Amino acid sequence: MRTEKLSEHRPKWRCVAKLSGWRSACAVFLLCAATAAASPAQTFKTLVDFNGRNGAFPGSVVQGTDGNFYGTSEGGASSNCFVAGGCGTVFKLTPNGALTTLYNFCAQPNCADGGFPSAELVQATDGNFYGTTFSGGSGSNLTICGSLGCGTVFKLTPAGALTTLYNFCAQANCSDGANPRAGLVQATDGIFYGTALDAGNTTCNAPFGCGTIFKITRAGNFATLHRFDSTEGTCPAAGLLQAIDGNFYGTTTSGGGCNGSVFKITPGGKLTTLSLGVAAPSGLVQAADGNFYGTTYFGGTGNYGTVFKITPNGTLTTLYSFCAQTKCTDGAFPYVGLIQATDDNLYGTTSYGGTFGPGTVFKTNSAGTLTTLHNFDSTDGNQPAWLVQGTDGAIYGTTSKGGAAHHGTVFSLSVGLGPFVETRPTSGKVGANIIILGNNLTGTTSVTFNSTAATFTVVGSSEITTTVPVGATSGTVQVTTPGGTLLSNVAFQVKP
Repeated sequence: MRTEKLSEHRPKWRCVAKLSGWRSACAVFLLCAATAAASPAQTFKTLVDFNGRNGAFPGSVVQGTDGNFYGTSEGGASSNCFVAGGCGTVFKLTPNGALTTLYNFCAQPNCADGGFPSAELVQATDGNFYGTTFSGGSGSNLTICGSLGCGTVFKLTPAGALTTLYNFCAQANCSDGANPRAGLVQATDGIFYGTALDAGNTTCNAPFGCGTIFKITRAGNFATLHRFDSTEGTCPAAGLLQAIDGNFYGTTTSGGGCNGSVFKITPGGKLTTLSLGVAAPSGLVQAADGNFYGTTYFGGTGNYGTVFKITPNGTLTTLYSFCAQTKCTDGAFPYVGLIQATDDNLYGTTSYGGTFGPGTVFKTNSAGTLTTLHNFDSTDGNQPAWLVQGTDGAIYGTTSKGGAAHHGTVFSLSVGLGPFVETRPTSGKVGANIIILGNNLTGTTSVTFNSTAATFTVVGSSEITTTVPVGATSGTVQVTTPGGTLLSNVAFQVKP
């Protein structure tokens, strides 16, 4: 591989719904820098090598209530697209690496069922998975979306039955938005909220538009909450986060006519720009300290990207600037956001740099002290994406390229963290139905909400159903099993 300086390759952004090869637009086209240094080993395991037939170019994964992981891939499997390799899949993956394809997109004529899903799924309280596709569907606008449609919102049962809930660009001049690149969040009101990268106010960044924020019910009732203009930040490529205060927080992209920002929006649609000029296509996480953390693709010393903190009132602090080490061995250009694991550290990935060039997995504390955990070398993946912590304590993630067949991978990384339980949702009123996700839950003898006992039903080894008990207060959920006591990864918030 030709060795080049990372500074020679800045992202070539253009928020247009065209496709190049198997990759959809608004991707970043950079070349890797390669070095010959060795990388310290971590407990790392490749679970799946995508090969085109079983999918290609995966997005992030989420853990289902059955303990398995579910995700999407942008290519592979179907042969009905004009792009060689197919129109994308939804897959299921066991923690041991057994892969099952649940759905092949473009199974319907003219990709009416959607195509090229690039975003994470969300498993709703009804047990089904909900997501978006970047292209496909019946909505059409050749200028904004190209020839394959403007994207969809879909529902998929765990058995693989797909229902299209909404087709973008269904309204005049695509005022509802087009080309969603991010997934959905199910809010405490049970409604899904999301972003569309393009369209909306097409007089902004004409003719492509600046993107929208929307909400949609499980029945497919759709409403546009906000249409971005040039003063607020434009082209939201990341999804939304519902914070403890009930409002949604998110980011917009930067470059190629897109203006980066961090914003807050109420469930009613009132938007406040918290910070402008932040090149953050990656979204936010709210940490236990109440502040929001994220990454920028540009910026910082040398313009290789940063880790940042922003308070709910908009005070922005840069915690770390990438490429602080020789030859960017600490990583460069983090394209996705962070997660907070059960050790309170923040974990993320860089899409380039590291010892070998194809990116890293790192952790940092809230003060910005960064540790590289894994250096990718292309054989085990290239350009890593979002991470998720499984209830077994391990970190799981994907790479969009690399692996044995160069079509991406799913991996696990053990960093010595123990098992825990996760509540879905993480807040609710007394009497609200709650699902508890974990491992080895059979034989559970006790469930408490901040020390208040709750009635519960063990559905299986990975799932418990319960209700918020009378007298419960906000705090840790504790589950007592034959194997020991498991604590929730975040404090459960009891709503008034």
